[in-house]
Amino acid sequence: MPSEQQRQIEHTVTAARRPSSALPLIALATVLATLAAIGLAALAGVAGYAVAGIEGPGAVTGYGVIVTRLLATIAAVVCIGSLLLATFLVPPQRNWTVSADGYAALRTAGVAAWLWFTTAIAATLFSAADGGGRPVQEVLDVTVLVGLVDAVEQPKAWLVTAAIALVVAAGCRMVLSWQWTALLFGFSVAGLLPVAFTGHSATGGAHDLATDSLVLHIVPAALWVGGLVALVALGWRRSPHIGLAARRFSRVALACWIAMAISGTINALVRIGPADLLDTEYGLLLLAKIIALVMLGVLGQQQRSRGVRAVSERGDQRSLLQLGAIEVLIMFATLGVSTTLSRTPYPAQGTAEPGTAEVLIGYELDGPPTAARLLFDWRPDLIYGTLAIALAVLYLLGVRKLRQRGDAWPVGRTVAWLAGCASILIATSSGIGRYAPAMFSVHMGLHMLLSMVAPVLLVLGGAVTLALRAMRPAGRSRPPGPREWLHALVESRLSRVLTQPIVALSLFVGSFFLLYFSGLFDVALNHHWAHVAMNAHFLLVGYVFFWPLIGVDPAPKRLPPIGRVGLMFVSVPFHAFFGVILMNSATVIGREFYTNLGLPWVDDLLADQQLGGGMAWALGEIPVLLVLIALMVQWMRTDMREAKRADRRAEANDDAELAAYNAMLHQLAERERHQ
Repeated sequence: MPSEQQRQIEHTVTAARRPSSALPLIALATVLATLAAIGLAALAGVAGYAVAGIEGPGAVTGYGVIVTRLLATIAAVVCIGSLLLATFLVPPQRNWTVSADGYAALRTAGVAAWLWFTTAIAATLFSAADGGGRPVQEVLDVTVLVGLVDAVEQPKAWLVTAAIALVVAAGCRMVLSWQWTALLFGFSVAGLLPVAFTGHSATGGAHDLATDSLVLHIVPAALWVGGLVALVALGWRRSPHIGLAARRFSRVALACWIAMAISGTINALVRIGPADLLDTEYGLLLLAKIIALVMLGVLGQQQRSRGVRAVSERGDQRSLLQLGAIEVLIMFATLGVSTTLSRTPYPAQGTAEPGTAEVLIGYELDGPPTAARLLFDWRPDLIYGTLAIALAVLYLLGVRKLRQRGDAWPVGRTVAWLAGCASILIATSSGIGRYAPAMFSVHMGLHMLLSMVAPVLLVLGGAVTLALRAMRPAGRSRPPGPREWLHALVESRLSRVLTQPIVALSLFVGSFFLLYFSGLFDVALNHHWAHVAMNAHFLLVGYVFFWPLIGVDPAPKRLPPIGRVGLMFVSVPFHAFFGVILMNSATVIGREFYTNLGLPWVDDLLADQQLGGGMAWALGEIPVLLVLIALMVQWMRTDMREAKRADRRAEANDDAELAAYNAMLHQLAERERHQ
């Protein structure tokens, strides 16, 4: 008789080869979305409008921009949704290899990724032609194409997207483990960001709020739309895990709908006034999108109350699949509306020309950065401000769950975690975050907070330990859940590599020198997405460095106490040397950007840079001191625990170790006496 492993392999191959009934639905929905996008573009007259005074590229190029962007978006959401299902909605096998359903979803994601790559390349051509005001046939000349890609941001973004899609497509053919599938899922979500950060919302005033809200809008949209397509395909394959997948996706869908509603409202308020909602093409398209989102919310509620309940309680998939198919059609039509909306000019708001600061950083500054302005002149960072609040709320919910069970949790850890979240919020949303893009010295203060203060406090909070204690284990006979996913991530090969002392030290120290002395910072100053990426880098690198040093959570690679103290002392000279170089440098970093910005209170750019270097040198020692204190306290507590364990062993065996030691000394003394 065939073994269980052979049956699993046969089931996997059969599921991968079984034709999915979702394909006709996807094809029909794609046609519907394309017709909606083209029809709305024709009605609004936005297919061939002139960009920034440049002669229009023609209707073919205009419609090509819309269609290729729409097809790339559809391919992206199908890819992301399939990877979401393979990673989190259906369980892996016991050896953490993807199951039959996960394997089928992985192969679907691979096909979608190849389509994503192809349409992204096509979008590169059309967006280059559109940005240069030329018919698309002219950019088929390699020389012309290279020049336009170098000059226009959108084609660059599409090329990066194509590269990400290519990596995902290749990865879907190569990986079978859950950990690598999860990594591919995260990488595919990152593929949505280049176009979002350089698209419609990245121009004009308040582009920081508009771009951040767009990112917080399109990522949940991709998870929701793609996840539903993958769920419907799973149901039509008659998977035994459809009930589990439906319950899990229901929670994801609700969270995505709420995130889309909030972020979409913020994005709309940035670009349009209530009076323009019915009087402009942009307002009417936005209204159509709002109506579609409300309809999808109602259908989602029906799905949760009828479809998910029916499949969970009775195994009846009909309601789930019927409502799911209707939702997919409306979702894809909404994607068509959104694509046309991204092509439509914003309504004109006033006649005043935006100032230099508003064009470069998205907003005006009221004056020099006094202490009051740094503390109280807040401008919300939608990405990191939301992240800080969400992390604090989730942590407090975990603490409450433990206390409801009667378990204790140290108050000091809670204080440390909340202080770390507050550090992120203050660094990015207070006056520090407001002035950081405009002044090097303030940017360096933000750098210190995100790379050396917030990570130290966060690792002392022990969030992973809290989560593992608060979440219930799935059990051997049940599919793995969030607790098992988190444990697998902590024990993954990637975590083991990153927490290697040499790797963590190199990333933490080397990134200072690479960013500021290689020209990367000069390039990054001109792009909002680069500021977002820098902040993420500061946080992650700091966390990876301090986690194995003083972190409460178990680390894959933990040095003994003396080794951790030594590693901390090794990093100190590099950090001080970095600050001294900045203080003594005669070359202004980011001169072109800061000169173009022309802040009247920053008349000496080199002096401002030297101030930043002094802050890096002086203020950087304070977190180091805190880390050393934490290390010493942890070392002392470790010794005390070892002493207590030794005392308990001695009491249990009547101090047998001491008796044996005394007996050995007595034997040695007897030998010397007889000699």
